[in-house]
Amino acid sequence: MTKIGIIGGSGLDDPNLMKDYEEVNIKTKYGIPSSALVKGSIKGVDVVILARHGKDHSIYPTGVNYRANIMALKESGCTHIIATTAVGSLREEISPGHIVFPDQFIDFTKKREYTFFDEGKVIHTSTADPFSDPLRKILIDGAKRLGLKHHKKGTVITIEGPRFSTRAESHMFRLLGADIINMSTVPEVSLAKEAGLEYATVAMSTDYDCWKENEEPVTFEMVMKTMKNNSENVKKLILDVIPRI
Repeated sequence: MTKIGIIGGSGLDDPNLMKDYEEVNIKTKYGIPSSALVKGSIKGVDVVILARHGKDHSIYPTGVNYRANIMALKESGCTHIIATTAVGSLREEISPGHIVFPDQFIDFTKKREYTFFDEGKVIHTSTADPFSDPLRKILIDGAKRLGLKHHKKGTVITIEGPRFSTRAESHMFRLLGADIINMSTVPEVSLAKEAGLEYATVAMSTDYDCWKENEEPVTFEMVMKTMKNNSENVKKLILDVIPRI
């Protein structure tokens, strides 16, 4: 039976959207997740929503307990995860406001807990294709259906944060082949892969990082403003695809 975990929120924990919802506090082997889980149903589908950075956005990217978050959703019976994230664009054609459905990642983090298999039997998980292609296809079809400006694929590079890139780093990431940049996809996606969950990301482009000389360098205020202006599109997309998964 399909149960969908949504990481990020995107306003979907609105009581007017969810049916028979409740907030549940949970503790896993790896500790307490970033927020209480909001459990309910949307359009007849069981949904569990988790706020990655806490309900008040108080947890910085490296401080997120990614293992507890993924395990909490796994133990709640989730089979699929849709993760929402703000990203900086490293490509001219990915304008602020566009949605990207990444199919690859580059890990540029340094300090995070990366695996569930750090004790006992060692298991090496293939991440050649880290994101779920079937789930990505459903999301892409939804974006087409709604007429949203989107990109079917892209490589996301995840940095440690919370600081933004230098210009030199931003240019280097472009040379490495990254299309978008954020601070949260890794190790979230690879942990979901280890847990056997179908995971895909809805990435909202909010800025051009700092590589584009005729654009203002990214600021937190810029990210939040663009997300606020475009979050309704992300919400519409997720509401559209939930019954199709």
